[in-house]
Amino acid sequence: MDVYFYHLENHTLERVLPSLIEKTLARGWRAVVQVGSEERLEALDLALWTYADDSFLPHGSAKAGFAADQPVFLTVGSETPNGAGVRFLVDGAEAEEFSGAERFVYVFDGHDDAALQTARSQWKAAKAAGCSVTYWQQSESGRWEQKA
Repeated sequence: MDVYFYHLENHTLERVLPSLIEKTLARGWRAVVQVGSEERLEALDLALWTYADDSFLPHGSAKAGFAADQPVFLTVGSETPNGAGVRFLVDGAEAEEFSGAERFVYVFDGHDDAALQTARSQWKAAKAAGCSVTYWQQSESGRWEQKA
């Protein structure tokens, strides 16, 4: 099991998450995006439809229905109704256990102390569970640099 940590420094989640999801879909994988609250789920839902003038990411949530058919499923829970191989955890969402996906991806705001603490505790939990963990930090230019 691979667990990746993406430490946001210079861009918002709404700017970064679409590109990470695009890379996931380009590999032929499905994704689940687990969000910390219903309010943030609604905001990300809108952001994924409108993040670019010439593109959108096909996605849905339980509210939209057809969960099994969604290439990207948004949730505040731990379900994976679309058979996703990648689980993104954002805005304080935490994995209860590291199973049910091939890859877990934490994306967290480096300017938010609570997000940093959550990421640190999840790093320790992933290592204790025997997962392979990788840490990426955003540079000033917005590029990802592997730090651990």
